[in-house]
Amino acid sequence: MSQRYQVPIGIEIATAWAWRLIVIAAAGLGVLWVLQYFSEITVPITIGLLGTALTIGVVDWLDRLGLPRLLATIVVALLMLIGLVGLVTLVGQQLSTQFDELRSSIVAGIGELRDWARNGPLGLSDSDLNRYVTQVQDTISGTGRDAVLGQATAVGITLAHFVTGFFIALFASVFFLWEGDRIWAWVVTLFPREARAKVNSSGHKAWESLTSFVRATVIVAFVDAVGIALGAWLLGVPLTFAIGVIVFLGAFVPIIGAFASGMVAVLVALVAQGPWTALFMLLVVIGVQQLESHVLQPFLMGRLVAVHPLAIIAAIAAGITVSGVVGALVAVPLVACLNGVVRHLAQQAGNPLQSDGLPEHVPPDAQLPADPA
Repeated sequence: MSQRYQVPIGIEIATAWAWRLIVIAAAGLGVLWVLQYFSEITVPITIGLLGTALTIGVVDWLDRLGLPRLLATIVVALLMLIGLVGLVTLVGQQLSTQFDELRSSIVAGIGELRDWARNGPLGLSDSDLNRYVTQVQDTISGTGRDAVLGQATAVGITLAHFVTGFFIALFASVFFLWEGDRIWAWVVTLFPREARAKVNSSGHKAWESLTSFVRATVIVAFVDAVGIALGAWLLGVPLTFAIGVIVFLGAFVPIIGAFASGMVAVLVALVAQGPWTALFMLLVVIGVQQLESHVLQPFLMGRLVAVHPLAIIAAIAAGITVSGVVGALVAVPLVACLNGVVRHLAQQAGNPLQSDGLPEHVPPDAQLPADPA
């Protein structure tokens, strides 16, 4: 005689959720694996999308003025290239003009460090210092010829990949700016006919979120770069323009990017001016970071993108874990796009979300729990 066992309702619900989550996780891991496998293509195209989101407004403006779309795209692309080349040229010029001064500061700093090691609490003798210096020199000179050739080869391969990725990103940006609507229309046709309307509207909403994020990030990055570079200039720290450029690029990783890149300014101040200037430089970096976290992020990111700072930090950590620096750069725009799509679909379903992420009203068929009293 067979006996029928009843599975508790909690187990049934848990297993129903479990296998669905497993399928979603497996699909997500598969997508990440494919993206990483083709990273030499996917990363430049992603950077091209970010560049397109930054400059699409200028192309649209020139198009409304009557300039042909292709010509407007070429003009904007050339301006981007000229600006990038000019930026690199100015940074290189400042490095070349102030390198001798920085090198002298490094030599003087090493001398002070040696005097401190001799006369300070360490109490090292000249023979001890010479022995340590000799060990360092032997370690450096002990690098074999094969290792040097291997490192040179690796640098050459990395440089080749960078140049290739740069041109892929450039050409992707050009075609996205020129005929991005046609490309997106073709992508929509890959979906089932019944889902194309929602896919199309969701894609446009994601693009709006991405452009808002990029524009807000540029404003935040500019303020961070100006604030830290101005502080470095007032403190007499060399390479102020190069520091500003590094901070501007680093600020594209929200919240932590400006602080991490600002540490370069602190290091330069320590080498060139000593610990007290480095301390004041650190205070400047922290002050700019507080301005970004408490003023710029809430007013710009919070209103234009509607992504909570905790979600931004979690996205950056996940991006670093998955793909390093590139993952940190792409993670927050991806979260902003997903957030915009979720809000858009909720609004289409007749249950829009508030700024806190909760529904604006309770559905009429929802039953509230009875009062136990």
